[in-house]
Amino acid sequence: MKEELLFVYNANSDLFSTVTDFAHKSLSPRTYQCQLCALTYANFSIKKEWKSFIESLSIKTFFLHKDEFEKQHKRQTTLPAVFVSANGAIQKLITKTEIESCRSLEELKNLVTVKLNEHVQHHHSNLQ
Repeated sequence: MKEELLFVYNANSDLFSTVTDFAHKSLSPRTYQCQLCALTYANFSIKKEWKSFIESLSIKTFFLHKDEFEKQHKRQTTLPAVFVSANGAIQKLITKTEIESCRSLEELKNLVTVKLNEHVQHHHSNLQ
């Protein structure tokens, strides 16, 4: 069973949403609706530190916007969030509340690392 990590932003994928989100994040960051976007993106590009972190993970990662996630998984949930996906089934790994508690990219990276380790340990203990 090959697992994947799925990051889902609380933003839509169309250009208007992207521009609107950028303006909102820049002009009014305290009321911006996607802490995952706010921590991992600088203007219109992903932060190099975040990209390096994602590439260093031992699990394949994917990123979806809210509209893409709802279309692909026929499911609505509180976003942003991070899921583990395996064989078409998804399980929430990190909640919106947990992501919003992160005040820096370093805290988010630590959260992802801890949650992945917990997931792996739990999964291996269930196999024994």
